[in-house]
Amino acid sequence: MVLKFLNSESKSIVGAATLVGVLSFAADVAGLIRDRILAGTFGAGDVLDAYYAAFKVPDLLFSLIVVGALSAGFIPVFTRHWYGTSQDRAWRLASHTLFCLVVLMGFVAGGVALFAPQVAELVAPGFAPEKLALVAKFMRIMLLAQVIFAISIVFGSVLQGLKRFVLYAAAPVLYNLGIIAGAVWLTGPYGSAGLAWGVVLGASLHALIQAFGVVQAGWRPSLALPIFDADVREVFKLTGPRILGIAISQLLFVALMVIASTLPSGSVTVFQFAYNIQFVPVGIIGVSFAIAAFPSLAEHAAAGHDKRFVDTFGASVRQIIFLIAPLTVLFMIVRAQIVRVVVGAGVFDWPATILTADALALFALSFVPQSISYLLSRAFFALKDTVTPLAVGLVSGVVGIVTALWLAGPYGASGLALAFSLASLVNATMLWVVLRSRVGSLHEAELLPTVYKVAVASVIALVVMQVTKPLALAVVTTDTFLGVFGQGLIAGGAGLIFYFVIAYALRVPELHDLVEGMRRKVLRKSAPTEMIPPVDGAPSSG
Repeated sequence: MVLKFLNSESKSIVGAATLVGVLSFAADVAGLIRDRILAGTFGAGDVLDAYYAAFKVPDLLFSLIVVGALSAGFIPVFTRHWYGTSQDRAWRLASHTLFCLVVLMGFVAGGVALFAPQVAELVAPGFAPEKLALVAKFMRIMLLAQVIFAISIVFGSVLQGLKRFVLYAAAPVLYNLGIIAGAVWLTGPYGSAGLAWGVVLGASLHALIQAFGVVQAGWRPSLALPIFDADVREVFKLTGPRILGIAISQLLFVALMVIASTLPSGSVTVFQFAYNIQFVPVGIIGVSFAIAAFPSLAEHAAAGHDKRFVDTFGASVRQIIFLIAPLTVLFMIVRAQIVRVVVGAGVFDWPATILTADALALFALSFVPQSISYLLSRAFFALKDTVTPLAVGLVSGVVGIVTALWLAGPYGASGLALAFSLASLVNATMLWVVLRSRVGSLHEAELLPTVYKVAVASVIALVVMQVTKPLALAVVTTDTFLGVFGQGLIAGGAGLIFYFVIAYALRVPELHDLVEGMRRKVLRKSAPTEMIPPVDGAPSSG
């Protein structure tokens, strides 16, 4: 029964997104525990500044070489063969792509490791020499994790193509547990380097659990000459513009970190903690729906089913807005309580908490555009268009960097967060306009009533949270962890309850879809049904 659940195929987008969202929440909880342990142990100081700065280049290489190839090219080609041409051809594509990416990632990672001190100076020019040496040390270890991730992400992309999301979504939980193990147990024998070795451990666990799922689905390693065949070439043909697009997005973040490194000590950590916390709702809602919708979007695009493509996209956008709007309000109103609960421990003091909370509030402004951008990008990938997201990303990236340079001086890390939010808004708006010109109406007529009702419910939730926050002090105090948690829980919980009550009273259809998706996928009380019609004649993936 357990094995059947782990390898089950999701039949509806809401159900799949619910499953991915629940496991993403578990991963985020583990990630927040990770951040709390790191903050309580090291504080907003040199070690964590170096640790987070060292992540930048390995993450950039991973995003360019691995995610760039797979997010844009692999899944559409894999699903076309799996549901149409030949499942054997789909498995061969997986094996050949795995080989090419691991070789490429290993070669590039080795080259960067040789020049780690010089690379460290590029990503953290404001750091002192001893701090730069620590960045280089961390970076060399973390590059090994990226080679392992190359293996893992191929397996994860296969699972997405098969619409088997359980193990794919569970992998980040194990990744964060590995980092926690590094912080708790490996820093003893290995010193601060144990933090980096924890990343390697987490990457290994991330790969192993997804390898299990792919093997259970029927994959066996197989290489047949030529390895760089027509299918692999098609994947990499779509990769070029996507790599450049990710490079621009990653370079924006790297640029923000470079600017943060010129600010007072601890600014890099404050910015990174705020970013990590803000990505929790975006990951749970925006990324989950983008992941769940992508295979269906690719199927409908390949089959020429334009109406089903737009229906899938429109329904996903409405659900994203319905779910992310109240979280935007929540993170703005109880931001200090959230930050204090997550990272406010040990030597991470109250002034650092306030700086992080202020940055978090400005990050929250980007929740809606960030979340929709993930879905918009995958809509273009399903149409085999990787150039448009590249061009739009270039424009929004320039906006972000210019704005950051302007705002960093007077506002510090908060200015960087605001710059990121402005760039996200520009990105989502431009992608929406271009996609609409490509496929016609995106069901804006159906979207506007949802936006109106969500806005009304969100304003009421905001008022309730703001009023309830000081009233909660009658039953809790903010002198302890439980007191801060209680205040945030009471105020935030009251606001969310009012939000969903108002949504129910206004008969928001997305609330019904959400309940049905949770009932089918989480509670498993009924057989799943399709929210969006499947491609005609598509065989079951078994």
